[in-house]
Amino acid sequence: MEAIRNALDFSDFPRIDRMVALAVFLLLMTFPLFPHSAFAMATMIQFLMFSLYGMGWNTIGGYGGQVDLGKAQYVGIGAYTTTVCLLRWDIPFWVSMPLGAGLSIGWSFIIGYPLFKLKGHYFAIATIATSLVLKDIFEVWKFVGAARGLGILPFKYQTPDFLRLIFKEDIYYYYTIFGLFIIGLLYMNWFRKSRLGFQLRSIKDNEEVARSLGINVHWAKIKTYAIATAFVSVVGSFHAVYVKNIEPEDTMSLDISILIALMAMLGGAGSLWGPIIGAGVLIPLKSYLKEWLGAAAGLVGIDLIIYGLIIMIISAFEPRGLWGIVEKIRRRKRI
Repeated sequence: MEAIRNALDFSDFPRIDRMVALAVFLLLMTFPLFPHSAFAMATMIQFLMFSLYGMGWNTIGGYGGQVDLGKAQYVGIGAYTTTVCLLRWDIPFWVSMPLGAGLSIGWSFIIGYPLFKLKGHYFAIATIATSLVLKDIFEVWKFVGAARGLGILPFKYQTPDFLRLIFKEDIYYYYTIFGLFIIGLLYMNWFRKSRLGFQLRSIKDNEEVARSLGINVHWAKIKTYAIATAFVSVVGSFHAVYVKNIEPEDTMSLDISILIALMAMLGGAGSLWGPIIGAGVLIPLKSYLKEWLGAAAGLVGIDLIIYGLIIMIISAFEPRGLWGIVEKIRRRKRI
């Protein structure tokens, strides 16, 4: 019960933060009820998905200070587990999703023990290497469709199918990922106030001091890495049934890993709202700039230039991201 109370308790945030969060919650909850295009709905679903990806990354990358650039491998494990279970054995989503998360966590323990012997950029490079190796394995593994991937044929199922999560209308997918988003946010609110959350802050500040306080630094990192992995894998499973066609390049590429990390870093790594803010900026920017500029003659690729420029400007102005800018303004007002 105490854990539930902590998850629901946002009283340590200023009143204005709570009011804005409530307004955003109401906006997200009622969005499908207002007139919108299919493109806008797809962008909102992407926003919620990458918010969850960013929340997961934020546990190890933000609170733990470990720059992980290999999260796409767990997107792939979750997506492929759900797809294979559905196609081969007709196992529903709500069974295959936790199964995929379990497999992802198992893999994270296997590679996490040696990975966390490394520090700094060596750790970041090693996470990239493990992700690319796994991607290469999936590209030649015929059981999972090799490089061509696997596709779910929705017409084979009676829709709406809430067990298998097969729908014709995106509104069902929207509210499913919205429900997962709320659960993820409440978990992160509990996590930042948990014993492990405080241990990670201590480790991030100074590992030697953390050890002197009796904290098992290596084990704390491995546990947090598993938590981050579970977040990413669950969204990967959702991605499989939402997109209905997966392949290694679509789910396990380095681009996805970097984008996941950028969500939290741009919004504000180590803060509760950071990944949501980052996704709220980057996903619409990525989608609409590509739509408006990418297809225009002579402007192919300019969306990526603008996208990268904004990230560089914000990062140079405030390394703690957009949430860091908000806190800096608040401090100035208090003086």
